[in-house]
Amino acid sequence: MDLFTGSNYQVELEKELSLKKQYLDIVIIKKTTGQVLKKIPAGLENLAEHNLLTYKSLQEPLDDWAIEELIGYYSNYRKIVSPSLDKLLPANLFKLYAISTRHPYNLLNKKSIFKKIQTGVFDLTWGSRLIRIIVLSRMPQEKKNALWQLFSGKAAEFAYGDQNYNWHCFREKAVINQLYELYYKKKGVIMPYTMADFNKDFTREHIDLLQPEERLKGLPSETVFQEYSLEERLKGLPSETVFQQFPLEEMEKYLSKFKKK
Repeated sequence: MDLFTGSNYQVELEKELSLKKQYLDIVIIKKTTGQVLKKIPAGLENLAEHNLLTYKSLQEPLDDWAIEELIGYYSNYRKIVSPSLDKLLPANLFKLYAISTRHPYNLLNKKSIFKKIQTGVFDLTWGSRLIRIIVLSRMPQEKKNALWQLFSGKAAEFAYGDQNYNWHCFREKAVINQLYELYYKKKGVIMPYTMADFNKDFTREHIDLLQPEERLKGLPSETVFQEYSLEERLKGLPSETVFQQFPLEEMEKYLSKFKKK
């Protein structure tokens, strides 16, 4: 501060950098329990303890700034998960991934140091960090890549992914309805599974979680009674309760028929 006093520069100490919340797209953390994944999409074979992912859709470019941001997120994340700032976790426990729908031509140019690992997968050296680049639009049509195909930006690949990806969490499947809408409007992909289908299937699988009154809410009594026989409707009801539903004159007229017999 003394050096720059009176100059055309201003010095600020201990500058606060967290005025605005920052969100990393995805973090994949290794657990000590759970099944080992047998089918890994291309590019994720080298997962570490902590895996930080940035994702760029069809409308977003994967450029220099995106890589700089990812490294910045890594620096902050490593501080947060380490025991202390004086005892940071080893750098080899972290891996960085940049996933892009479009091929990042401007990033993977002659000035960048990168190595092609396989179709659609590259390792980019950025300073001291190695970043795995995964290009979804370049992924081969293989079952292990079915998840990538859903976000490939190509109608044919999307249809392949929809047919071959096995969902683990049924509710998450609703996300593909937005993708169907995109491809249906632009590429003419037929939408075999609609949001209405999803709502029906989800309700069937979870209807047992509702209380009886919640299940019957909105249903006319006639509709409910049609599902049961007369014996089933009366089962468990005391005779007094049944008789109270009818006027005395009507009961006498009904019983008189049996007296004549």
